[in-house]
Formats: sequence, C-alpha cells, structure tokens
Amino acid sequence: MTSLSDFIHRFQLQLPAQPTSLASNQRNAAVLLPIICKPEPSLLLTQRSQSLRSHAGQIAFPGGVTDPDDNSLIATALREAEEEVNIPQDKVQILGQLAPLDSSGGYRVTPIIGLIPPLIPFQTNPTEVARIFEVPLFDALSLRHYRYLDIKRRNQQHRIYFYWHQEQMIWGLTAEIIYQLAQQVQKSP
Repeated sequence: MTSLSDFIHRFQLQLPAQPTSLASNQRNAAVLLPIICKPEPSLLLTQRSQSLRSHAGQIAFPGGVTDPDDNSLIATALREAEEEVNIPQDKVQILGQLAPLDSSGGYRVTPIIGLIPPLIPFQTNPTEVARIFEVPLFDALSLRHYRYLDIKRRNQQHRIYFYWHQEQMIWGLTAEIIYQLAQQVQKSP
C-alpha cells in the first residue's frame, strides 16, 4: 500500500474475518481506530492512566464498555473517543469494523475504523489517558514488524502479538487488532 486511498479501497473490498468461536461472555466493548488523514497517515493510540484499575499504563485505542444509552457499537467507540481524547463524534468518518475479539478481561471488543481530519486539538482526559501518540499507518500495517509469543492460559493456547514503534511496545489486544487489520488489507482483492 502506498496511499490512504489504497488502504480505504483494500479495507472496503475485504470482508473481515469472522471469529473462530462464539464469545463465552455477553459484555460488549468497542474501540475506535482513529486514522489521522495527513499526507503520511497515522494511527492514534493512547497510553492508559496509571491510576486505572485494569490495564494501567498499557497502550490502547480510545474505547470502552457499551453503555445502556449507546444505540450501537459505533456509538460506543465514538462516545469513548470523545470522552478520552476529545475527538468530536461528528468529525469521524466511519469506514467499517473488524471482527470482534475477546479480551482477557472478559469483554467482546469490536474495533471500529474511522478517519479523522489532521487538525483536531486532542486533549486527554487524565483520569483515563496518560498520553496520546501516533504511529505511521503503513508502518503499523506491515506484517513483518510483528512478533508473537504463544502462551497457555486457563488450559488454552493464546497468541500474544508484539509490535515496536520507536521505543514503545504495543502488545496484547491492541497489537492483535492492528495485526488483524493489517492481515485484512494485505489480502489481494
């Protein structure tokens, strides 16, 4: 891929992979994969606040648990992105979503892909987000940058993905989501 329009074309031509099994839980969550539409597009990521009860300090996408008032998983992702990093909901152009993944915390997480303009004044909600950073989109979508570790948890095999950007390690569900997106857009249409 060499351009954002090529990425969008490839993303829209490929159906997302379906989960290999049904979720054993009913708790839904959604994350927004915000792609910043710059000449060199980037993917916006956050580092979670150290004061959070779960996954403190980890790298994540803006997102969270579905509220009863959310009328869709897209609404969840947009609401959470606005709450966490001040992305106005009306500034996000939704491209689609990836197949949901089950988190180690018992949530079924649906990644929502959205394009955002380059001049949004991001602002972190310090109770949830310690910092914001960007990763070049095409670097993140290069499958050769990923490593993995197979582990056994609760008598089941799990593959944990890792991706390094500069001195920042992106791993776990966040890396798996980006890897899933990379696999989807690398397929020949």
